[in-house]
Amino acid sequence: MAKTAAIGIRIEPELKDAIEAAAKAERRSVASYIEKVIADDLEKRGLLTPAERSGR
Repeated sequence: MAKTAAIGIRIEPELKDAIEAAAKAERRSVASYIEKVIADDLEKRGLLTPAERSGR
């Protein structure tokens, strides 16, 4: 099984621009930034544990 999975989404151009700016500010790729933001939110909601997040 692959270590990662791919998903495709459509978003408004303004949202894409904001994501790119935020990713650049954190010195991350857009994909890495989006993954971090989603994981942070899922962990905050109790839907993802730190162990699950780290792939253990």
